[in-house]
Amino acid sequence: MRATAEFAFNSVVITDADHHIIYVNPAFCHMTGYSADELAGSNPRILQGPLTESSVINRLRHDLQASGSFSGATINYRKSGNPYLVEWNISPVRNEAGDVRFYVSIQKDITQLHAEQSTGNLFAKAIDAAYDGIFITDAEGVIEFANQGFEILTGYTPTEVIGRRPSVLKSGKHDDKFYRGLWRRLNKGLPFRAMVVNQHKDGQEIHCQQTITPVKNADGEITHFISIIKDLTDRVFAELKLREQASHDSLTGLLNRRAGEIDLDVALIQAVEKSATLSLLMADIDDFKPVNDTFGHARGDEIIKAVADILMEQTRKTDKCIRWGGEEFIVLLPFCGQDKAQDIAEKIRAAMAGETFGKVGQVTLSIGVTESMADDRPATLLERVDKKLYEAKRQGKNRVAL
Repeated sequence: MRATAEFAFNSVVITDADHHIIYVNPAFCHMTGYSADELAGSNPRILQGPLTESSVINRLRHDLQASGSFSGATINYRKSGNPYLVEWNISPVRNEAGDVRFYVSIQKDITQLHAEQSTGNLFAKAIDAAYDGIFITDAEGVIEFANQGFEILTGYTPTEVIGRRPSVLKSGKHDDKFYRGLWRRLNKGLPFRAMVVNQHKDGQEIHCQQTITPVKNADGEITHFISIIKDLTDRVFAELKLREQASHDSLTGLLNRRAGEIDLDVALIQAVEKSATLSLLMADIDDFKPVNDTFGHARGDEIIKAVADILMEQTRKTDKCIRWGGEEFIVLLPFCGQDKAQDIAEKIRAAMAGETFGKVGQVTLSIGVTESMADDRPATLLERVDKKLYEAKRQGKNRVAL
């Protein structure tokens, strides 16, 4: 019995019938901060203090007199004076005559558990009270929770959407390619963020900024997705559109050259300050002018947009994709060495080579890759990657030059 108690995870204390401690196990000493010698002969009330609930202690006395047993929880104090929340039960050990000889108490410090539960409850209340729409789905995309903000934003009560899929909000403004890109990122464990046009229960369009984040378990498996929908008022939406128009290419949605030049300056400064790597890709559509002249500008625009989509799909969230001009594109890859940059460039090239455009057929990319050096300026970096691009062209196109 002693050996069992010595190795027990929970704390064990034994008193005589007059409540004097005659045994404590190591777990009890660890929990209270007292040694076994310090506790021997003492009454367990030495662990009580200002926050110990008198109602619990009164019930303890009553239960021991009535039945000899007790179960409860309250605040006790360690030898250091620090409080802890303890959950414990007391059982009597009787002799053959039925008289109580000893009391055996099993105790557990539940301070951390209580804190986690309290934090969890507070977190749940905070989510439900948030003004932004928040809903949670399982790994298959079935809604398990929706907050009050979701109801305010969409018109659907939580009970109306739980068990359904987020497609209930589809407005028809986004094509299948948009949703394929969404799921491609989520299935990789990456968050997705975009301006999304959802549909209110009454049929009106809701312009939202939507963020979807995968939630993984301890094994790294995706178990849930958390979506936050932020309603953008007409004023905020207009401001965002104006800002986007000033810095983004209207055809592709990529950064325009002016914004790209600023980002290149910043990225190069950060690379120098942090002694980090910065790689640069320059891509150009092979033989684009004949395609444009033969099949028209509409088909040319379609190809340019396809390149932009591939760049966004094959790069990281921290990378910057820029329409540098006409059929030429630049990708900034911060904290990325040239070997990794070459892999990314090759994925971009292969993805484009795998597309076909009706009567146009296959359209390819040539890509130059370079890594920044300590004394680089934007102009020298651009000059070097431009040379690599035309080296890829000279070598036969549809290839990457490092």
